[in-house]
Amino acid sequence: MEKQFVFDYEHYASLAELSAADRELVREAERATQHAHATYSKFRVGAAARLRSGRILHGSNFESEVYPAGLCAERTLLFYAQANYADDPIETLAIASDPSERECYPCGQCRQVLVDVERRQGSPLRVIMSGGGTASAVSSATLLLPFTFVL
Repeated sequence: MEKQFVFDYEHYASLAELSAADRELVREAERATQHAHATYSKFRVGAAARLRSGRILHGSNFESEVYPAGLCAERTLLFYAQANYADDPIETLAIASDPSERECYPCGQCRQVLVDVERRQGSPLRVIMSGGGTASAVSSATLLLPFTFVL
Protein backbone atom coordinates (compact mmCIF):
# COMPACT_ATOMS: atom_id res chain seq x y z
CA MET A 1 0.00 0.00 0.00
CA GLU A 2 1.42 3.35 -1.03
CA LYS A 3 1.18 6.25 1.39
CA GLN A 4 2.15 9.86 1.15
CA PHE A 5 3.76 12.26 3.60
CA VAL A 6 2.81 15.87 2.95
CA PHE A 7 3.48 18.84 5.20
CA ASP A 8 3.02 22.59 5.24
CA TYR A 9 5.84 25.04 5.83
CA GLU A 10 6.32 28.78 5.62
CA HIS A 11 8.68 30.33 3.08
CA TYR A 12 9.86 33.93 3.24
CA ALA A 13 11.41 35.34 0.05
CA SER A 14 12.96 38.06 2.19
CA LEU A 15 13.89 38.17 5.87
CA ALA A 16 11.88 41.41 6.03
CA GLU A 17 8.74 39.25 5.68
CA LEU A 18 9.44 37.54 9.02
CA SER A 19 7.80 38.84 12.19
CA ALA A 20 9.95 41.16 14.28
CA ALA A 21 10.53 38.38 16.84
CA ASP A 22 11.60 35.90 14.15
CA ARG A 23 13.89 38.47 12.49
CA GLU A 24 15.54 39.08 15.86
CA LEU A 25 16.08 35.34 16.36
CA VAL A 26 17.61 34.98 12.86
CA ARG A 27 19.93 37.93 13.60
CA GLU A 28 20.95 36.23 16.86
CA ALA A 29 21.69 33.00 14.95
CA GLU A 30 23.74 34.99 12.43
CA ARG A 31 25.69 36.57 15.31
CA ALA A 32 26.31 33.14 16.81
CA THR A 33 28.20 32.12 13.64
CA GLN A 34 30.99 34.45 14.80
CA HIS A 35 31.70 32.09 17.71
CA ALA A 36 31.93 28.96 15.56
CA HIS A 37 35.16 26.98 15.51
CA ALA A 38 35.18 25.78 11.91
CA THR A 39 38.87 25.70 11.08
CA TYR A 40 38.49 22.76 8.70
CA SER A 41 35.25 23.26 6.78
CA LYS A 42 35.23 27.07 7.03
CA PHE A 43 31.42 26.69 7.24
CA ARG A 44 30.31 28.44 10.41
CA VAL A 45 26.83 27.71 11.68
CA GLY A 46 24.96 29.54 14.42
CA ALA A 47 21.73 28.73 16.20
CA ALA A 48 19.55 30.81 18.50
CA ALA A 49 16.56 29.63 20.50
CA ARG A 50 13.84 31.58 22.22
CA LEU A 51 12.61 29.88 25.38
CA ARG A 52 9.06 30.24 26.68
CA SER A 53 10.36 32.73 29.27
CA GLY A 54 11.67 34.94 26.44
CA ARG A 55 15.33 34.15 27.16
CA ILE A 56 17.44 33.68 24.02
CA LEU A 57 20.22 31.07 23.98
CA HIS A 58 22.99 30.67 21.39
CA GLY A 59 25.03 27.82 19.95
CA SER A 60 27.63 27.45 17.24
CA ASN A 61 29.37 24.55 15.55
CA PHE A 62 32.70 23.29 16.85
CA GLU A 63 35.07 21.21 14.74
CA SER A 64 37.72 19.09 16.41
CA GLU A 65 41.11 17.85 15.27
CA VAL A 66 39.92 14.38 16.22
CA TYR A 67 37.20 14.21 13.59
CA PRO A 68 34.32 13.35 13.97
CA ALA A 69 34.31 14.68 17.54
CA GLY A 70 32.85 18.05 16.51
CA LEU A 71 29.32 19.18 17.13
CA CYS A 72 26.74 21.11 15.12
CA ALA A 73 25.41 24.48 16.29
CA GLU A 74 21.91 23.12 16.85
CA ARG A 75 23.01 20.26 19.11
CA THR A 76 25.42 22.51 20.99
CA LEU A 77 22.49 24.78 21.80
CA LEU A 78 19.95 22.02 22.44
CA PHE A 79 22.18 20.09 24.86
CA TYR A 80 23.03 23.32 26.73
CA ALA A 81 19.35 24.26 26.94
CA GLN A 82 18.32 20.84 28.21
CA ALA A 83 21.11 20.80 30.80
CA ASN A 84 20.46 24.31 32.09
CA TYR A 85 16.86 25.27 31.23
CA ALA A 86 14.96 21.98 30.99
CA ASP A 87 11.90 23.52 32.68
CA ASP A 88 11.79 26.43 30.21
CA PRO A 89 10.73 24.92 26.85
CA ILE A 90 12.20 26.06 23.56
CA GLU A 91 9.50 27.65 21.43
CA THR A 92 11.50 28.63 18.33
CA LEU A 93 14.99 27.84 17.07
CA ALA A 94 16.67 29.69 14.18
CA ILE A 95 19.65 28.47 12.16
CA ALA A 96 22.06 30.57 10.07
CA SER A 97 25.41 30.02 8.40
CA ASP A 98 28.46 31.91 7.17
CA PRO A 99 28.92 31.74 4.26
CA SER A 100 25.20 32.14 3.70
CA GLU A 101 24.53 31.47 0.03
CA ARG A 102 21.38 29.43 0.70
CA GLU A 103 19.17 28.41 3.60
CA CYS A 104 20.91 26.32 6.25
CA TYR A 105 19.13 23.06 7.12
CA PRO A 106 19.86 20.76 10.07
CA CYS A 107 21.69 17.47 9.52
CA GLY A 108 20.01 14.14 10.30
CA GLN A 109 21.48 13.86 13.81
CA CYS A 110 20.27 17.37 14.64
CA ARG A 111 16.82 16.59 13.29
CA GLN A 112 16.56 13.57 15.59
CA VAL A 113 17.73 15.59 18.61
CA LEU A 114 15.25 18.37 17.77
CA VAL A 115 12.48 15.75 17.84
CA ASP A 116 13.87 14.30 21.10
CA VAL A 117 13.75 17.77 22.70
CA GLU A 118 10.18 18.26 21.47
CA ARG A 119 9.15 14.96 23.05
CA ARG A 120 10.94 15.74 26.30
CA GLN A 121 9.42 19.20 26.67
CA GLY A 122 5.98 18.04 25.52
CA SER A 123 5.45 20.92 23.07
CA PRO A 124 6.29 21.71 19.44
CA LEU A 125 9.57 23.36 18.58
CA ARG A 126 9.29 25.74 15.61
CA VAL A 127 12.40 25.75 13.39
CA ILE A 128 13.47 28.66 11.14
CA MET A 129 16.15 27.86 8.55
CA SER A 130 17.71 31.00 7.08
CA GLY A 131 20.33 31.99 4.55
CA GLY A 132 20.82 33.77 1.26
CA GLY A 133 18.36 36.45 2.35
CA THR A 134 15.45 33.98 2.62
CA ALA A 135 14.01 31.69 5.28
CA SER A 136 11.78 28.66 5.61
CA ALA A 137 10.06 27.59 8.82
CA VAL A 138 8.26 24.52 10.10
CA SER A 139 5.86 24.53 13.03
CA SER A 140 7.33 21.36 14.53
CA ALA A 141 10.66 19.57 14.31
CA THR A 142 8.80 16.33 13.55
CA LEU A 143 8.05 17.73 10.10
CA LEU A 144 11.79 17.66 9.32
CA LEU A 145 12.09 13.97 10.18
CA PRO A 146 8.84 12.06 9.67
CA PHE A 147 10.34 8.63 10.43
CA THR A 148 12.10 9.27 13.73
CA PHE A 149 13.94 6.77 15.86
CA VAL A 150 11.88 5.71 18.88
CA LEU A 151 13.03 3.34 21.63
